[in-house]
Amino acid sequence: MQITYRVALFLLVLLPASCQTGSAVRRPTPVSELSQWMTGSFSSQAQALEQPDDYFDIRLFMEPIWSDRTDGRWLYVEQAAAWSLERPYRQRVYHLVDTSDGPVSEVYELPGDPLEFAGAYKEPQRFKSLSPEDLAEREGCAIYLRLVAGAYEGSTLGTGCTSSLGGASYATSEVVITPDTITSWDRGFDDERFQVWGAELGPYVFVRE
Repeated sequence: MQITYRVALFLLVLLPASCQTGSAVRRPTPVSELSQWMTGSFSSQAQALEQPDDYFDIRLFMEPIWSDRTDGRWLYVEQAAAWSLERPYRQRVYHLVDTSDGPVSEVYELPGDPLEFAGAYKEPQRFKSLSPEDLAEREGCAIYLRLVAGAYEGSTLGTGCTSSLGGASYATSEVVITPDTITSWDRGFDDERFQVWGAELGPYVFVRE
């Protein structure tokens, strides 16, 4: 009996904690993992220093909002030139949702003057005055993602994301998201499918700060 007890105790020590308790270690859901990877401050400074003629020093900020909701994850997003952080040129709300085909990042615009929320990534409580119903969805601009070799890759679909910036008729977005980097290539095209705005050589590479 004493030998059997010692053997059992020895095996128990060797077993992983998850097996000892009878529960498996669960991987985070794609949406929760994406939210973790996307949250924070990112910079394209290194890329801009290497290729100053082709890329600007852009800062990207993302912060969770409405964390008590159960319909996916919501993130407030700002992009601004490093020399003009107080006036971001892009402000959005992303809604991350799980689907049977993989996670999707829906894109929403803020109501009224978005600059009223400039810097709100530092004070996400400012969004308590808003709800998702106050936002305007950018239909056709959702990013459809899938996990590939440890990174989430995805893009918009087709030409459904309308844009009038710089004479464009539609925009496309391609992204690759890892725990420490976000690679993003946003481009606008005219009716003849000629690119009229966005980086020409390839995507911006944002590194976590």
